[in-house]
Amino acid sequence: MNWETVLTAMLPEHLLLAGIVLLISAEIASSRPRGSSALSFVVLTAGVVAAAWLNLSGYIASPFADQYAVDPASSAAKAVVLALAVPVVLLAHDELAHNRFYVLLLASLYGACVILSAESLLTLFLGLELMSLPVYVLVLLAFRRPESAEAALKYLVLSGTATATFLMGVSLLYGAGGSLALAAFATALGAADPLAQAAVVLVIVAFFLKAAVVPFHAWAPDAYEAASVPVTAYMATIIKAAVLLAVVRLFGMAPLPPPIVGLIALLPLASIVWGNLAAMRQSSFRRMIAYSSIAHAGYLFYAFLGDGPGRFQAVVFYVLAYGLMNLLAFASLPPSEDDMARDRFEHLRGLFHRQPYAAIMIGIAMLSLAGIPPLPGFIAKFLIFKNVMAAGYTLYAVLGLVASYFGIYFYLRVIQYLFMSPEEQPAVRGPARGAALGASLLCLVPAILIAVLPGWVIARL
Repeated sequence: MNWETVLTAMLPEHLLLAGIVLLISAEIASSRPRGSSALSFVVLTAGVVAAAWLNLSGYIASPFADQYAVDPASSAAKAVVLALAVPVVLLAHDELAHNRFYVLLLASLYGACVILSAESLLTLFLGLELMSLPVYVLVLLAFRRPESAEAALKYLVLSGTATATFLMGVSLLYGAGGSLALAAFATALGAADPLAQAAVVLVIVAFFLKAAVVPFHAWAPDAYEAASVPVTAYMATIIKAAVLLAVVRLFGMAPLPPPIVGLIALLPLASIVWGNLAAMRQSSFRRMIAYSSIAHAGYLFYAFLGDGPGRFQAVVFYVLAYGLMNLLAFASLPPSEDDMARDRFEHLRGLFHRQPYAAIMIGIAMLSLAGIPPLPGFIAKFLIFKNVMAAGYTLYAVLGLVASYFGIYFYLRVIQYLFMSPEEQPAVRGPARGAALGASLLCLVPAILIAVLPGWVIARL
């Protein structure tokens, strides 16, 4: 083992680990440690820089043969995931005072980075669990409503079901091919052996559970609604991004056989339809975002209908655009001491007259998530459906596009509350939220960049 290779290849992970050690040390040294959010911000920024440097330098290494490898694509994915986590830390600065939040956040991100460099199914499993376990606690941390415990338990049980399903698929895959390498999954995709086919279906279903694809979505609305705003933002963006990027790594460039095409197309299509329809009836902003994320999971899985070379670019660009817009919306939500009241659409009524900047930012986020041009969400959807049509699945592309129109209604409904509804209460300004303002700017600037120069961004993925 070359220790220099280990240190360089795993530099983003080492920075996260150093941050975890420092935060735990601060917790031991003082009952009320300060500067946790600042330290986490510095650690994440350094991690983004490290991952970007590995990507731009074209660094390729395999410090643990057949288990963990680094290449420009995995480094780019790490840079995106860690960059999306930076606004979450700024959000938490205003929302949460717990040192434990930052320890758990960095621990979960460590698992996400392991996923993105996994070369074997065992390493992938390890990364998934390292990423998921801290989130069970995050849902409960600083909860402000009694439903949080129930939501965390539901998330734990269904995520445990996903883990069991994944392990069953892996065991069948090993029985069919005698290998735990990621390449064994790509090989099994085209195999005629019923054992290999069953293994492939079980692994895909496990990721459907993790990504909250219909009909495996029941945990998401309750968990999103009951968690605090930073945790909901983290689950809706970083967790979903890491899961989908893990699927990209698993599928590689392997072509999909017809039975798998049906599975990848029909359940995500049902997810798009049901997610958009269910979101129309919600009165809770976070619950609406949960159903929106169910629909967007469907769009993301549609990317796998496209040809292999375009999958990575389509998924990375989509999770970047989708993540930035979700985080922009959460960062711009007006504060309130009553968490349940803050989560209601009524809290957004007439917001433009009270806080014009916040209303405009939420409006931009909603229009982008709806796929309105020329915003980033439109470009992301266009890229996915273009690849699906280029692969010859025109019918699935048309059905997906038609289903996406259902989502426009509930996004415009939010905008109606922001701009067109009269203000029913006197203007009450919440406490200053400088960190949240910084988070919104950190989301807005790159969103403008990818909207104006999408080709330049895609070429560097």
